[in-house]
Amino acid sequence: VNGLGGSNLGAHFLKALFGPSLKKPILIEPGYEIPGFTGPDTLYILSSYSGTTEETLSVLPALLKKRAPIAVITATGQSPLADAIKEYRLPAYVFNPLHNPCGEPRLGLGYAILGLGLLLARAGALAWPAAALLGLIPSLEKWDCRLRLAAPAANNPAKKLASALAGRAPILVGAEFLNGNLRIARNQINECAKEFSAYLSLPDLNHHALEGLSFPAGLKKNLSFLFFSSKFYHPRVQRRLALTVQIAAKQGYRALTQELRGKSPLEQGFELLQLSSWLSFYLGAENGVDPDKIPWVHWFKEQLGKK
Repeated sequence: VNGLGGSNLGAHFLKALFGPSLKKPILIEPGYEIPGFTGPDTLYILSSYSGTTEETLSVLPALLKKRAPIAVITATGQSPLADAIKEYRLPAYVFNPLHNPCGEPRLGLGYAILGLGLLLARAGALAWPAAALLGLIPSLEKWDCRLRLAAPAANNPAKKLASALAGRAPILVGAEFLNGNLRIARNQINECAKEFSAYLSLPDLNHHALEGLSFPAGLKKNLSFLFFSSKFYHPRVQRRLALTVQIAAKQGYRALTQELRGKSPLEQGFELLQLSSWLSFYLGAENGVDPDKIPWVHWFKEQLGKK
């Protein structure tokens, strides 16, 4: 899958969530080059919400030369990628983003996740849990009611987390089937809250990051940790998470833990997707910024387009 920014978040979500049951490997390769092994037996997916992503478009000639099967995910409208679909008769999932009026890919992940998931299922890479997804809708709607603007802060997990994290860059920590969610939450906080954020994954962080918390001296005043806990993690990972929380607290960091309550990894993946989306919105409110606008990204693209 070649997609940049919000256009690769669906792929990361699906790869992490379905990792243990994947029937074929999924590689996410954003950029200007394709892997050397790409060929007639490689399904290469071009993912670009806008259809104008420079890096994604740049690999098309190399893919055609290698005769790799190509599929496309993009939104409706005129774009270079839409033109390529017609010119080369590429199979494509072209969605009308009616439910994402701001047009930002990071906030239209339903299209990316479900569209890509169905495409991968048709390609035989995973078994698509259609019935389970439909069964999640009532519980997710109920969960969303607790996160909305109208929900009082005292009973709203996203508002409470935003208040606790205000003024400190959040380092997000999780594991296994939630690794894709960590990436999504990081991106959403960066763009919606205009705030630095990063993520660390268990168990890997236990082999390096624990010794990186002492310096520079002012780090503790500027960082906080947000741990996402799940009963579906491997038992040893659950133990590792508890000990890592202790280490962060012992070193003087603000360490928050959010226990996910969904009844399956699938439900918890979507539970966290809702939570992180609202969290980034409320952090933007804490920072007094418009969560929709991304002026520096637009400035960068304008400068990059100049000769």
